[in-house]
Amino acid sequence: MNVKHFLKIFAISVACLAMAAEAQDEVDSEDPITVLDQTVPVADYPVDQGPPEAAAADPDTDARQQLTDAFARFSELQDAGILDEAENVAKQVIELSIRLNGPNSIDTAKALNNLAVVQHLSGNYEAAALNFESAIDVIREVEDQLSELLVNPLRGLGAAQIASGRPDLAHSTYQQAMHISHVNDGPHNLGQVDILEALAETNLRLGDVEEARELQDMIYGLHLRYYEDNAIEMVAPLMRLARWQHRTGYLLDERATYRRVIRIIEYIHDGNDLSLIEPLTLLGRSYFYADQSQSNISTTTSASGELYFKRAVRISEENPDSNWELVVATKLALADYYTFRSDLGRARSTYREVWELLSADDDRLDVRRDELESVKLLIQDPLPRYIGGATANDTEIGDGLREGRIIVAYDVSARGRVSGLRIVEATPAEFEEIQRLVSREVRARIFRPRFEDAAPVDTPNQSFTHSYFYRQAALDEVRAQADDG
Repeated sequence: MNVKHFLKIFAISVACLAMAAEAQDEVDSEDPITVLDQTVPVADYPVDQGPPEAAAADPDTDARQQLTDAFARFSELQDAGILDEAENVAKQVIELSIRLNGPNSIDTAKALNNLAVVQHLSGNYEAAALNFESAIDVIREVEDQLSELLVNPLRGLGAAQIASGRPDLAHSTYQQAMHISHVNDGPHNLGQVDILEALAETNLRLGDVEEARELQDMIYGLHLRYYEDNAIEMVAPLMRLARWQHRTGYLLDERATYRRVIRIIEYIHDGNDLSLIEPLTLLGRSYFYADQSQSNISTTTSASGELYFKRAVRISEENPDSNWELVVATKLALADYYTFRSDLGRARSTYREVWELLSADDDRLDVRRDELESVKLLIQDPLPRYIGGATANDTEIGDGLREGRIIVAYDVSARGRVSGLRIVEATPAEFEEIQRLVSREVRARIFRPRFEDAAPVDTPNQSFTHSYFYRQAALDEVRAQADDG
């Protein structure tokens, strides 16, 4: 590694903090921190554990204690979400590590990684990427190109690249991490699952849904390989797979996955186990949507979802370990389903049961207020975030990128449907197509209506704001066309 380049990166940020490092003396426990749902452990800095006499004779004792204290302070601030101060202390840790261990040390690489994580959490993705890269360079210099210590900063770098609108770079970064994982732990190691999930997400950003699907199948195969004799361990990865299938529109696959979860739980436990409630409810909710992954639409009707909601309600009512919260949750899910199906008689009857349950005790009134005394959105479709030449790779306002917004007002009827929709604001007004899209989507939304005295009522004057990004050149073109017309 080019040490001069390394020192140049940190000289300005570290120098102003040298004196402040002397004052950090609070200690706390070590915990993991996350970047885009990927766990990135906080580094563990070794401290001289020799007897007091030996430590007293060590000229570096003060610096090591400062390092210990600064790292503890960093952990405390990060856990508390005080990211600006955590970033400053992370820079102190780097300075102290360089002083004690030199710029080319694993401890310094870990310190760089921690600084990058905090910068990522703060939204400073470019700085985070630079520091992840510096950590990678140090590890490659100290160890080698295939060191397993590279996996963590590579994952962090990939996350920063995605957040910066460069999934193409992230794809290559995650592939490097996966290759290193294979070299060190074999091609079938379970530790690569987080990398594969991140790579699948990256492929989605790149528009390669089939490749993302293949990676998800690979993840499932890895879990199956390790847990084929312990089926209950398959439940958590299968639930993650089903949620991913829902996001990507593979709803027929999603339903099959939830059914597999249900069969496992039934086999290991019984048909009345409380752990069945979540997959049954989510399986029922999948019938709110149409499968978008195949040209041949499934002939299964959405009425099939009722069976799963009803079974979840029955389990919540009959299982001796259940409680009123579970009964309320399952009945609300069933009532929402009836609202979706426009089966208003059954919906109102089931909502009334929930109202009575939540009115039986003063301790439940807060739940009643949250769940039934205001409208709740049940169904919505995605709206475009980028129009007029802007893309998901555009991340910062400026250089021709602009932000627009549309505000609509509407009423929600006692049936849970939208009426009286009107556009309150459209900025800029020239993009009429996005206005039509927003209006059409909001009109199609389905709500759990608001209730008064156990009865659904109309709720006027609701509002929704949709923000989007566009290119100034596209707006100029639309205006020029209007002038020509």
